[in-house]
Amino acid sequence: MPKASLDPELARLFKLKEFLRRTRPKFRRTNWWRFPRLGECWRKPRGPRNKMRLKLSGRPAIVEPGYRGPVKVRGFHPCGLKEVLVHNVKELEGIDPEKYAVRIARTVGAKKRKEIYERALQLGFHVLNPPRGD
Repeated sequence: MPKASLDPELARLFKLKEFLRRTRPKFRRTNWWRFPRLGECWRKPRGPRNKMRLKLSGRPAIVEPGYRGPVKVRGFHPCGLKEVLVHNVKELEGIDPEKYAVRIARTVGAKKRKEIYERALQLGFHVLNPPRGD
């Protein structure tokens, strides 16, 4: 995946973002290990005597603002470009290929997907999900 040319400060922030992503705990719902029917998907603990909400030792971590990444690189794809969701060829016209990477919407069919992909390559975009077979 080609990296966008980044200034040293942004490159440092991307490294930090990746490090934080790797060290961030998996946030799972209360008692997910006791009751399989609950699933692991995060739910905020709300009970008055909930051990997770009280942050007792030995309990899983809770989602908090301190786990977020650096503000300047939030919303960026790891290749260094912002993602844009595209549904048709016309949407490619007003976008700058130096700043944005294109992701073709999942609702687009194979024929239109190929058209969008070819036009995106002509305009010099990085396509994050190229059609199969290309």
